[in-house]
Amino acid sequence: MTKNLLTSALFAGVAAGLVAAALQFGFVIPALLEGELYESGQRVHFAADGAPQGERGGPGLGTDYARHAMTAGFNLVAYTGFGLILVALMALADRRGIAVSPRAGLVWGLAGFVAVQLAPAFGLPPELPGTPAADLGARQAWWLGTAAASAAGLGLIAFARGLLPVAGVLLLALPHLIGAPQPERYSGVAPPELSAHFVSLSLGASAAAWAVLGLLCAWFWTRSRDA
Repeated sequence: MTKNLLTSALFAGVAAGLVAAALQFGFVIPALLEGELYESGQRVHFAADGAPQGERGGPGLGTDYARHAMTAGFNLVAYTGFGLILVALMALADRRGIAVSPRAGLVWGLAGFVAVQLAPAFGLPPELPGTPAADLGARQAWWLGTAAASAAGLGLIAFARGLLPVAGVLLLALPHLIGAPQPERYSGVAPPELSAHFVSLSLGASAAAWAVLGLLCAWFWTRSRDA
């Protein structure tokens, strides 16, 4: 059983991590590097007289291969870890008579995306370099609490009975009622259009990777279970 769990999570996590890395290299990182040009002052959004100075021009991936390797490695490790959690939850659901299939796994993956990426992004969207932000420790604590509350809330909505799904809705809303830590003022140096584009690209890449992760976790798990 444990071997099947680990093997399923490893294969699914590596595949999802590669998908995430490919999407980031193709879409997210060029926007990130463009934001760094504004952060460093190599590009200026508006001059002192208000005249627009910066022009959009994709900087490409650059030649910082060590950084790119770390990005790919982080994705592989992160999605393998998420895969372990998903497969363990699928195995627990299977033991309780809840059907697990690749189609259901796709939904599981998207639910993981909502809990870990989308719900926290409501309060703390992905940050382009040069974007002002609140204290790092406070943001990390809020992010972790939001991810945990969102995962628990989605689980109660999907599987609980009676009034417990209502508690799940409250859990989803609670972190946002508390509110995410915010900077005292907004003073980003990059164009807001670039920041918005970066957020959408980051969330889109994550959604695709989580969908692949959920589908493959369920596919590998059901094959190893039935073998």
